[in-house]
Amino acid sequence: MRVPAVLLRAGAPFAQLWWRIRRPTTFGVKALIRHPDGRFLVVRHSYADTRRWALPGGGYKPARETPTEAAAREVREELGILLPPDGFAALDTTVTTLEGKHDTLTILTADALDDAFRLSPEIAEARWVTDLDELGDAPVSRWLVRALGRA
Repeated sequence: MRVPAVLLRAGAPFAQLWWRIRRPTTFGVKALIRHPDGRFLVVRHSYADTRRWALPGGGYKPARETPTEAAAREVREELGILLPPDGFAALDTTVTTLEGKHDTLTILTADALDDAFRLSPEIAEARWVTDLDELGDAPVSRWLVRALGRA
């Protein structure tokens, strides 16, 4: 079931508050999707920080899927891009408490065959860019910067 963007936006502050109180242990992935011509895909989510350019991704349960399987699923769900899990390579794994939760985050990369995508309600906007300067003065996710530095 797809959740409408307005509900995602309304629920985001409550989720962040819950994470700060409960401090759960979570696992997440971020995916740097590259095009053969040198461009990479950036997204703005429709919830939480809607101005910030970031990478597609989300949470997963290690008992159910690997980080590469999670990245393939998230890219498919958020952008309609079909990439095989074995097409992803890990760039970095880090532990962060930025949102109040104890999150093990894996940043992966994969190559897209073409530049077609379809936005889900989770994504407000997506763009193929060759450089972060193309995004102007909009804020950029630290994970996007980190992925580009490791790619």
